[in-house]
Amino acid sequence: MNDWRSLKISEFANTQSGGTPSTTRNDYWDGNIPWINSGELKDCTITKASKYITELGLANSSARLFPKNSVVIALTGATTAKLGILGLETSTNQSVTGIIPNKDFDSKFLFYQLFSLREEILSKSLGTAQPHINKRIVDELVVKLPPIKEQLAIVSKLEELLSDLENGKQQLQTAQQQLKIYRQSLLKWAFEGRLTNTSVKDGQLPEGWELLKLKDITLDKEGLRRGPFGSAIKKEFFVAEGYKVYEQGNAINNDPYRGKYFINEQKYQDLINFKVIPSDLIVSCSGVTLGRICELPFDAKPGVINQALLRIRLKKDVILNQYFVFQFRGAFFQKKIFDQSQGTAMQNLVGIKDFKEIEMLIPPIEEQILIIQTLESKLTVCYKIEGTITQSLLQAETLKQSILKSAFEGRLV
Repeated sequence: MNDWRSLKISEFANTQSGGTPSTTRNDYWDGNIPWINSGELKDCTITKASKYITELGLANSSARLFPKNSVVIALTGATTAKLGILGLETSTNQSVTGIIPNKDFDSKFLFYQLFSLREEILSKSLGTAQPHINKRIVDELVVKLPPIKEQLAIVSKLEELLSDLENGKQQLQTAQQQLKIYRQSLLKWAFEGRLTNTSVKDGQLPEGWELLKLKDITLDKEGLRRGPFGSAIKKEFFVAEGYKVYEQGNAINNDPYRGKYFINEQKYQDLINFKVIPSDLIVSCSGVTLGRICELPFDAKPGVINQALLRIRLKKDVILNQYFVFQFRGAFFQKKIFDQSQGTAMQNLVGIKDFKEIEMLIPPIEEQILIIQTLESKLTVCYKIEGTITQSLLQAETLKQSILKSAFEGRLV
């Protein structure tokens, strides 16, 4: 590596930032000059632009026209330090700095090296609410430059290795998606009766099964209970220790132990109709997490639900908790909940009167037990495979960084 040089970008290349023509001038836009913004930089070659400006717009603004093969880097926003190689001559906005190509460096070599330096680049970012970098930071970045012939050889080897790695990742992601589809199919078969009875036909109700409404499988009066009005549980009521206030986060994360809000004995008695006991089910009632469910274990703290939860108590001689939770979490049952939800900006659980009318397929208790055992067995295998895939994807990312590190330490070729 004796002929490798460590140089600031400003020492071997010219950099420029772009600009935006006035948006109030119609004659500056919808021309034939491609114009990109920082949001379009996604660590790949850019072959098209979302907008176009005119010659007049280019001439009368700080927008810059960058030649093909320029390396561009995003300066601000969610894509800060994201990169691109221009596959066409294009102009950019002020949130992009372009590194103009010359004979000293290969664009792909610089692109990959900057990609490997992303964490270092981000560590130099300015601001807190919206971290950003600027052209000066780009100019001061130190990169390693071997002779151009070696740069090309490194890029060739890099792309060969990274292509193989990317193919492997795609196969893992495909397997991950197929596993997800299989899980949903498994649940669908289970609650159509086909998991335990292969002779059941589509649309046919298995022998001994019933189509019951939620009001038929929950306890009378106390089986379905929405949390109290928000004004019933205020922050000024909270104490350091006492009866737990169960929140939406408990249902969303399937974690009955999280949370730090408690009320005293008197407030608990005021809200006694909203108390929870072990084996109660609590359900999230609003937002994108509508329908998330959690079963309270035997050691759950005594407490009450807040306004964002629904409490469910089942008739244990009709339906088992585990069977209910499996079916409740299935995509087909979740669709029923969302289809009947209220609100536009934020979806909310339909009123209790209508919720009680939602139907669920219920087999005899003995078959419920068999379905639970079969699902637990098969889903356990699925989760183990999924964990292996997730770990492999993480290892692939680590391997990618290792390959890049080797490349720019001169150990790849």
